[in-house]
Amino acid sequence: MRTVSGPTDHVVVVGAGLAGLAAALHLTGAGRRVTVVEREALPGGRAGRLDLAGYRVDTGPTVLTMPEILDEAFHAVGDSLRERLDLIALRPAYRALFADGSRLDVHTDGAAMEEEITAFAGAREALGYRRLRGWLERLHAVQMRRFIDANFDSPAQLLCPELARLAALGGFGRLDRAIGRFLRDERLRRVFTFQALYAGVAPSRALAAYAVIAYMDTVAGVYFPRGGMHAVPEAMARSAERAGAVLRFGEPVLRLERTGSRVTAVVTARDRIPCDAVVLTPDLPVSYRLLGGAPRRAVRLRHAPSAVVLHVGTDRTWPPLAHHTLSFGSAWEATFDELIGTGRLMSDPSLLITRPTATDPSLAPPGRHLHYVLAPCPNTETGPGAARWGELGPRYRDGLVRELERRGLAGLGASIEAESLVTPAQWSALGHAAGTPFSAAHTFAQTGPFRPRNLVRGTENAVLAGCGTTPGVGVPTVLLSGKLAAARVTGGARPRRFVRASGAAAGPAAAPGGGRTA
Repeated sequence: MRTVSGPTDHVVVVGAGLAGLAAALHLTGAGRRVTVVEREALPGGRAGRLDLAGYRVDTGPTVLTMPEILDEAFHAVGDSLRERLDLIALRPAYRALFADGSRLDVHTDGAAMEEEITAFAGAREALGYRRLRGWLERLHAVQMRRFIDANFDSPAQLLCPELARLAALGGFGRLDRAIGRFLRDERLRRVFTFQALYAGVAPSRALAAYAVIAYMDTVAGVYFPRGGMHAVPEAMARSAERAGAVLRFGEPVLRLERTGSRVTAVVTARDRIPCDAVVLTPDLPVSYRLLGGAPRRAVRLRHAPSAVVLHVGTDRTWPPLAHHTLSFGSAWEATFDELIGTGRLMSDPSLLITRPTATDPSLAPPGRHLHYVLAPCPNTETGPGAARWGELGPRYRDGLVRELERRGLAGLGASIEAESLVTPAQWSALGHAAGTPFSAAHTFAQTGPFRPRNLVRGTENAVLAGCGTTPGVGVPTVLLSGKLAAARVTGGARPRRFVRASGAAAGPAAAPGGGRTA
C-alpha cells in the first residue's frame, strides 16, 4: 500500500464530518498529533443538527448500520461505542407501504422476516428470502475486507481469490436479476433493490455486488442513537478531544500553502496551521480546488441523483408510520429513468419517511412529532439547475404534502408547526457537486480502484476522505473512508495502547516513534 511520504507527526484534518472524525480517531490512536478544522460551529458535516422551534432535526443521514465500523474508530483511541452512545435496534428496521395498499414490515432477524414474508406473499417467497439472506451474507463476507475496507493503488489489486469468489456468486451480474433469482414478488424485489438509488444507479444497471447495501439494511441490523443521528459525530468529537486531538470550529479553510509537491500549512479564516500531512474531507470539487486542480480522468465523473428533504414538526402523527417508512409509488423502472436518464422530477414518487420521535420522543416538544421526508430528485447536471429551485422548491413541497395526504397522512399540511425545506440549491451552496449529497455515482467505472483515489497525483502528503472517494456513499463506507485515509498516513500501523487516568484525558502509552510513514 502506498502511503504519503516524509514526516507525518502533525496531521491537519479538514472537516469534522463523519469521515474527518473517523480519520482523526485512527490517526490519534496511531500516535499522530491531530488538528481538525471545521467551518461550521459544530461537528457532523452532512450529519448536522438544526434546532427548529424546539424540534431537534438531523439534517443528514437517518439510517445507521454496521455499528462495528464506528466502534472500531472509537477503539482506535481506547474508547468504545458502548461508552459513548446508546444505540437502539429498530424493530422493524423499515416498514414498506405499497401503492396497492399492502404493507410489509422489514425485519433484520431472519425468523421474523420469514414469518412476515409468509403472511405477505406466501411460503414460496419466504423460502426464496431464506436463500437470498444466505447469498447476501456470503456476498458481504467476500467483499468487506478485500474490496470495501481496502486501499487500492492499482486495478491489478483486484486480481485475487476473492474476485473469483465474487464472480462465482454472480456479483458482476445485474442487481435486479440477481434478486429476481430468489424473489418473484415485485414488491419484495423493491425492498432489496431500492438501495441502488442512493448509489446513483438503477437496479437494472447496478452491479449485483451492490446488494451488499441490502445486506447492511436487511440483515446486519438498523440502529438509531438516542439523541438523534447527530449524536454520532458529537460522540466522535468528544472521544477525539479526550484522546488528544484538537478540534477547531468556525474556521473555514481558505487555502493550502505548498512547497513544491508538499502541503506545508493549512490557512483558515483565523490562523495559519503548519502541518506535515493533510486529510481533506470536503466534497471533491472543494478538495481539488484547495489542491490546485482535479486530476485527469478518461471519463467525466457521473453524479448520483439528489434529494429534496422536507423536515416537519407536527402536532400529531399517523399510525401507519414506523421509525423508517418506505412509501412506494406504482412506478418503478420509470422512476429511475426520470431521476437518472431524463432528469425529470418523479411523476409517481417513492419516498423515505423517517419519524425519529417514534424511538426518541425527546427530539420534539412534549406531545409533538418530528418527520423527515426524503424525495429523490435529479441532480443539477441532469435536472433543474440550482437557480430554478428557488421558485420550484415551494411548489414541489406543496405537491409532496398533497401526495402524502393522499397516501394516508390525512391532515398533514394543517398539522405542521415548524418546517425546513432542503433542495439541490442548498446542497449546491454547501459545495456538493451537481447539487447532490450522494456524490459520485457507483457505476462500474466509479467503483473500487476506478473511483477517485484518496491519494492525489502531484501532492506527496495529502489524502482525501469522504463519500466522493474510496469506498463510497453511505455512513459505514464514509467512516471507512476516514480509516483508509488514516492508513495512507500511518501505513496501517496498529493503534497505540491508550491509558486513561481517572478524570484525565487519554494519551498514547508511548511517544510516537519518529512520526514517519511505516
